[in-house]
Amino acid sequence: MLTSHELIGFMSPALAKEILIYTHESDKPIYRATLAAVAEARKVRAVFLERQPREQQHEAMLGTLTRPALELAAANLIRAWLLKKYKSMLSDFLDALGITHKEGVVDDLPAEMDEAKLRQGVDALLAKYPPEVVAVYLNAFSQMNEVEWPTLKALLESDKRLQLAG
Repeated sequence: MLTSHELIGFMSPALAKEILIYTHESDKPIYRATLAAVAEARKVRAVFLERQPREQQHEAMLGTLTRPALELAAANLIRAWLLKKYKSMLSDFLDALGITHKEGVVDDLPAEMDEAKLRQGVDALLAKYPPEVVAVYLNAFSQMNEVEWPTLKALLESDKRLQLAG
């Protein structure tokens, strides 16, 4: 199970850039908050990063978001991207598990999950969505929730379809 800053480092550069581009275009408050956190970590003013060409800005952001100190910023970025762009995937997974939710958001997760149901839910996601996106979602889901499902952790560690390139 990877933390959010580790996910940024282990996902493909193309997906990491896609997340930043999507957030820049669709969620300005999260993008600005991420940019501000990166600027603070790099000990520069946010305007310094804002004035850079977008490609250079994103390179700097992604390189910095892999640091443990930026876990919260990385988690917020990934969470916002998943909730906005992949709401249907979140809903599909929770529906497959039989968990009540509101547009992919859950108030209370069950303490345990049936292994067969979990495997079927993961297989359904992998059949419908890009494997790397599914891997990011499941890692984020596992890491960001208070409930730990040992079966999900084992799947993330052993299922080759859920491995990130690194």
